[in-house]
Amino acid sequence: MNILSQIQASAARKVLWLPHAVRQMVRPDRMITTAEVLAAIQQGEIIEDYPEDVRGHSCLMLGRGEDGRPVHVVCAPQEGYLAVITAYLPSLDEWEADFKTRRQS
Repeated sequence: MNILSQIQASAARKVLWLPHAVRQMVRPDRMITTAEVLAAIQQGEIIEDYPEDVRGHSCLMLGRGEDGRPVHVVCAPQEGYLAVITAYLPSLDEWEADFKTRRQS
C-alpha cells in the first residue's frame, strides 16, 4: 500500500488533531476548518514525503480549501488513525505560485 493510500485509510478510521495543528488552524489570520484539512487529505496530493521523520513516516499535502485557497497539511498515518501534525496556508514568500515547490533562498 502506498503512503497516500495509507493516509486516506487511516483518516477514514480516525483523525487525531495534534495540539500544534489546532493552534495553527485557529490563528485569526488562518482560520482553517477541519473540513478543509479533511478535503486536503482526501482529494489533495503529496508534495513532500518524509519517510524518516522521527514521528513516523509523514507527508506534506497540498489541498484546496474555501474559495479554492491552498492549504498545506502535514500528517502521519499510524495504526488505527491519522495524526494531523500541522496545517497552514502556504505563503508566496516561501512557495512558488503552484504551492508545490519551495522557493530557493
